[in-house]
Order: sequence, then structure tokens, then C-alpha cells
Amino acid sequence: MNLNDEPVLIVDDDESVRDSLRALLLSAGYRVRAFASAKAVLETIDDEGGCLIADIRMPDMDGLELQSELVRRGCKLPVIIVTGHGDVPLAVRAMQAGAIDFIEKPYNDDALLVSVKRGLEQHRLTSETERERETRADLVKTLTPREREVLEHVIGGMPNKLVAFELGISPRTVEIHRAHLMEKTQAGSLPELVRIAFAAGVVPKGGDGK
Repeated sequence: MNLNDEPVLIVDDDESVRDSLRALLLSAGYRVRAFASAKAVLETIDDEGGCLIADIRMPDMDGLELQSELVRRGCKLPVIIVTGHGDVPLAVRAMQAGAIDFIEKPYNDDALLVSVKRGLEQHRLTSETERERETRADLVKTLTPREREVLEHVIGGMPNKLVAFELGISPRTVEIHRAHLMEKTQAGSLPELVRIAFAAGVVPKGGDGK
């Protein structure tokens, strides 16, 4: 995915600042959407990705409140806070709440572009991780109830003979189920099978998993 395909959202009640940021980002090849208020962002925001540059002081809803509302909605959009010199303590609070960076006014163009690139990369990695988790979960859902039981015991660290004893089946049957597990989850090794299982939320049983 080309990072420049994802939009950079700007929210600032100062039109001159919005225009300046828009021109800078457009010159760097980014898609840009600009808003005059936090509420306008919340009314139109979707899941297309990107990152958000928000001024920390705005009427009605400030940058901190916007960030909190995005978190409340489960939106993982990376937030960059633009702040005046006297707003640094507020910006620190914003970073403690999850903002990825804060840029002081007058901002340095290069520093801002570096921050935007980092935000877009972070969002891409987060999206890919979530997609992988969903894919893993879908693969695990293809298992039969018995295969799921075998998986729970295998990732709990139990050898085949103990799994067979716990489930009342033969060790050979456990081996067959394990082969099916590897095939259905597309795991190339036992460590990979364990990672897939945990990513899919499977809880281990027996052995080290209790």
C-alpha cells in the first residue's frame, strides 16, 4: 500500500493555518481533507485510514476532546497535535492519551512531514495486524469441535499421548487431528500454529495452560 494513498485529515479553526498545512501536504504528494471544527471531522470520518492533524485549542471541542471521542468510538486514527508554546503541558497530556506526536507553532515543515509519515506507517501496520488477526480467526473457525479441543491442548504444551488420554482418543487420532490443524490454519510449524491460535483468541488447556 502506498502511504500517500491514505488521507491526512486537518482540523483547525484558523483558515490560514488550514490552507498552509493543506498546501504543504499536497506538495508532498498526500491526499488532504481539511475541517474547520472537530465536530465536522466526527460527522464525516470513516474507515479509509490515514492520520489526523488537530489543533489543540478550538472552540466547541478542542483537540484533546476530539482525541478522546475518537478513542471512545474505537477509531484508531493516529493523531498529531499542533500546539502553541503555552499548550505544551496539554500536548503532553494528549500524548499520554495516545497521540503520536505534538508539533509546536510555528511548526517546522520537515518535522511535520516526518510525523505524518510515521503516523501513516503506524496506521498501516495496525490495520495489517487487525486484518491478520481476523484472517487467523477465520481459519480457526474452520476447525471441527474435536480439532478445536486438540488445538487447545496442543498449545497448552501437552504431548500427543497426554492429549489422547485427556480426550479419550488414540494417539494416532491426535496425530491426524494435528495434521488437519496445520493444514486448515496454514501453519508451517508448531510455533506458528501457537501464534495463530493466540491471535485468534484460543485459550490453552492442560499442560502449561492448565
